[in-house]
Amino acid sequence: MSNKLPVDGFLLEQIDSIPHLEALLLLWNSRPRLWTAEDVGKALFLKTDAARLILADLVRKKLISVSREQPEAFWYEQEAERDMILTAVDSAYRTDLIRVTRLIHSKPSAAVRAFAQAFRLKKDRD
Repeated sequence: MSNKLPVDGFLLEQIDSIPHLEALLLLWNSRPRLWTAEDVGKALFLKTDAARLILADLVRKKLISVSREQPEAFWYEQEAERDMILTAVDSAYRTDLIRVTRLIHSKPSAAVRAFAQAFRLKKDRD
């Protein structure tokens, strides 16, 4: 029960969709392997362009990194605190799939959240 709060917070704050979660867990579980968008797409049954967008989102959120040697390759860069939460997230996704997917699906879309954030920023400036 105590693990649910950090997992839920992470999912609500950082994960936009199930494919985002699956891509992150794929890279995390295979660390330090490098993955291309094509490889991720094949592993997750996504088109390469969709995988590329998801990977770019995860990079933007600093959840994964782009290889310096291979700019088209992505990897999970270990970080102790994030590794702890991803251990709990991975476990929750494996053992409580329905709850995790419902939580992610219950979130407003990324576009709606960005729109709302724009209004919050404007209000803060006023």
